[in-house]
Amino acid sequence: MTLLDRYLLNKFLVPFFYAATGFISVWLVWDLSVNLPDFLSGHAGIGLILRFYLLQIPSVIVLCVPVALLLALLYTLTQMSRRNEIISMLCAGRSLYRIFVPLVAVGLIATGVLSLLNHRLAPQAGAVRDELKEEIRSGIHKYAGQHNHVYRNRENLRLWFITDLNTDANRAKRLEIIQQNESGVVTEKWYSLHASYVPETATWILEQARHVTVDESGNMVTSESSPRLEIRGWNETPWKIASSSMNSEFLGLPELSDYLRYNAEFPHTRLAPYVTHWNYRWALPWVCLVVIFIAGPMGVVSGRRGIMGGVAGAIGLFAGLIFSSSLFIALGKGDRIPGWAAAWGPIIIFLGIGLWLFWIRASGREIPKFRLPGF
Repeated sequence: MTLLDRYLLNKFLVPFFYAATGFISVWLVWDLSVNLPDFLSGHAGIGLILRFYLLQIPSVIVLCVPVALLLALLYTLTQMSRRNEIISMLCAGRSLYRIFVPLVAVGLIATGVLSLLNHRLAPQAGAVRDELKEEIRSGIHKYAGQHNHVYRNRENLRLWFITDLNTDANRAKRLEIIQQNESGVVTEKWYSLHASYVPETATWILEQARHVTVDESGNMVTSESSPRLEIRGWNETPWKIASSSMNSEFLGLPELSDYLRYNAEFPHTRLAPYVTHWNYRWALPWVCLVVIFIAGPMGVVSGRRGIMGGVAGAIGLFAGLIFSSSLFIALGKGDRIPGWAAAWGPIIIFLGIGLWLFWIRASGREIPKFRLPGF
């Protein structure tokens, strides 16, 4: 790393740090002011409040880092352009490509950090936030599971009715399982007050169970009660049963992968939101690199009027990136376009625009000005 690289990084990282911490601080103050009445009425302790906000930090970082990169890069480059520092570097024989190497490295590092946070912590923050807010309001620890859940196994034609399902403990209470044949006719039923699942042997253990067989007319043929009934060979697991009602927006990559693997028999339209968000978890961090190539060429300008135009253009492109990402994600979740296109489409489009702008600036030409007709 040369002296000029260290100088550029120092000029850039300081405003980036201030911008990122400023966004987090503003969010913290605003959110605390909104939730303070609930904290006071729920008599929440300092430890619970700290846990509440620490769990939100990953999602806030994922949202604020691209904006902080944009603002810090525009500030740094416009200041250096105003003081003719960029021109001095070019006159010294350093190309614009070489000047931007440390900035691109920062973009790649930010992409890696956001990829780690977006793997699981950031997506789950929304669900954890809602659970903790309910716990603080009611003063009761939220049940780690689901109530009155219905699950249909379309592959093996089994229908599950469960009153209480605890995925953490692999246990269920008061459940009814209905087995159908290929014609949709009920052939068997199981009733149990308590059930548990053993992952090591893929075994369901039904306690205080009753097994009933019926004929095609629905008449009971046999009925057998047992204090303990072990069933092997079923591919349902507590997590797979619970996943049928999980929100794709709050699932990390491991959970989305498990959902798509365990529920592959679901209709394509039902899987579309999960496929889209699975791709979006990988694509979102690359916004950092796109910001470097969008804001970089727009920040290297000459003249005060050029500075204002460059800043406005970069912010406009970033707003277009955010809008198109939201639009593409909505189309992907609705199964209008493939999931990979919904997630990666805006990234590829605006990265191409940024590379084109960078090539124009590096070749010594002015970036074309877009004007409305009549202006």
